[in-house]
Amino acid sequence: MKVLLVNGSPNEKGCTFTALKEVESTLKCGGIETEIFQIGKKAVYPCIECGGCNRDHGCVFEDVLQSFIEKAKTADGFVFGTPVYFAAANGQLVNLMTRAWYCGAVDFAGKPAAAVVSCRRGGASATFDQVNKFFGISGMITVGSQYWNSVHGNTPDEVMQDLEGLQVMRTLGRNMAWIVKCIEAGKAQGITYPEFEPRVSTNFIR
Repeated sequence: MKVLLVNGSPNEKGCTFTALKEVESTLKCGGIETEIFQIGKKAVYPCIECGGCNRDHGCVFEDVLQSFIEKAKTADGFVFGTPVYFAAANGQLVNLMTRAWYCGAVDFAGKPAAAVVSCRRGGASATFDQVNKFFGISGMITVGSQYWNSVHGNTPDEVMQDLEGLQVMRTLGRNMAWIVKCIEAGKAQGITYPEFEPRVSTNFIR
């Protein structure tokens, strides 16, 4: 059982990374394999709605997305971390998730996921809502904690002083480990993810 933790911050070991490490250490204590996936500082292309992923089963752009999709296929759960930029998630993470959900939605359905948000002061709840919407539209299981999954601080050292935020991360890690194990136990008993009905799309303009 493995959980993939995605660091959406361009700062490899900044505040978002610090929060994800707290989740990761708890997951490891629960016997869950982990990997932190760094998006990094390179550009991540936005979706241009060309339809190429529907025709060719892959995105026409080549960047960090391909590596992420391959790792997502074997992951049993996900934690997506992002800093707050103007009360919203980092654009690189949003671009990655938007294209990944078009190209590989089948790799996410039925799997647990959580958002982790890092901010200096405000905008955390708006960013948290934004990332969570990806999970709801793809049939994922949103994993919560004892509070909204956010930490506060302008530096990693300041994040380490946010004792409540760190506790929220640990609780999230324990909850994620529990859900992953429950799903695995269900599979062992023959309980599988529900089959999709043929998709119905309704427009509101004639």
